[in-house]
Amino acid sequence: MPSSSLAPPRPVRPARPGAVDSDRRRTSASAVLRSVLDHGPVARSTVARLTGLSPASVTDHCARLTSLGLIREAPGPRRSNGVGRPHVPVDLDASRFVVGGVHVAVPYTTVALLDLRGRVVAERRLSHDGAAAEPARVLADAAAGLRALLTDARGRTPLAVGFAAGGWVDRDSGTVVEHPLLGWRDIPVREVIGAYTGLPVHVDGHARALVNGERLFGAVAREGLSLLHLFAGNVVDAAFATHDEVHHGPRSQAGSIAHLPLAGGTEACDCGRTGCLQAELSERTLCRRAREAGVIRSANPMHVLAAAAGGDADAVRLLLHRSRMTGRAVGLLLDVLNPDTVVVTEVGAIHREDCLAALREEVRPDRAAAVAPTSFPDSVLAVAGGSVALDVLYRDPLAASPGRLRASSVSSASLVSSVSSVSSVSSPGPI
Repeated sequence: MPSSSLAPPRPVRPARPGAVDSDRRRTSASAVLRSVLDHGPVARSTVARLTGLSPASVTDHCARLTSLGLIREAPGPRRSNGVGRPHVPVDLDASRFVVGGVHVAVPYTTVALLDLRGRVVAERRLSHDGAAAEPARVLADAAAGLRALLTDARGRTPLAVGFAAGGWVDRDSGTVVEHPLLGWRDIPVREVIGAYTGLPVHVDGHARALVNGERLFGAVAREGLSLLHLFAGNVVDAAFATHDEVHHGPRSQAGSIAHLPLAGGTEACDCGRTGCLQAELSERTLCRRAREAGVIRSANPMHVLAAAAGGDADAVRLLLHRSRMTGRAVGLLLDVLNPDTVVVTEVGAIHREDCLAALREEVRPDRAAAVAPTSFPDSVLAVAGGSVALDVLYRDPLAASPGRLRASSVSSASLVSSVSSVSSVSSPGPI
């Protein structure tokens, strides 16, 4: 192509020195706080070695993080070989602050408080009572649930709220763009929950949220390694992270795998095809099959687990089949993305060794050991919501500003009206 047909290069605008310095401070503070999270109680000299920062820089950041209440000096100064100046270690201060977590599933909403180590301090499940999960009411109830938890939190101060859900959730706009099973479309979650609570609200899809939970607090993920998370609940989706960054894609649409074809799948999908991944793996499908087999009468997958634990052969068969099919989905995603680690949130693999073994058998033998169940078997939904806020905190700890849950000046009635006016709400499908 002649050079005359090429568009002239765009001029490169040099970054403002102040912006560069601000980014550097933010990155360095994040590295220091992450090191204290991972290794505390830890000496400042060790933090300098782990992060590559100068001792003076580490000391400065530790002073700032201490003033914010995020870290503290640990009791009992340590001496090197019993001589010299004592090394006073620093540790995370998990006693002062909490973040709120909201996870909206099809049958219920989970609200929780998490400390800075990602541990669940308090948790409550709010049923949708079998009715349409009308978004304004669900979000109002979630905010009220958080307020109730904070009342009992013994003076801990909330920093922010994290919101997670399945479906298409746009992190940047703070919106649930589309959740077909709930009938939600274009719901401004950040705006509504923020108006109720007066706190910063951070929003993301639950698979991506759990990747960040594993990256920060999990038992198997390691910083810098690539990580795939497969979430198989009522909604089936995935998330992928590499070099400590979760891939979102344009408008946060990455991870939508509901209609990938699954080998051996027999379940009819609403799209008109058979064997789509979500139709085959959904907990709705598991529970319907269990009802047809006379195993349970409910739509609760934990009842299938209980029946299996009680020796029901059909329950065991159904759980093993679902775990094998989940393993096929893992194998498919492994071939495409080849992550270092795969974390699976699937009820059978979480709670039964035979199901985890069945899942791994469907993966290439050389990669089976890379597959593990979620690190949060008893609190996965609570951790999903809280991890959205904690990820933001650990990426930019210097921006932490203690807030207080307060009544909004916006009335509940006006919020209900504003959400209803921008949403097209229909009754959700079966659980």
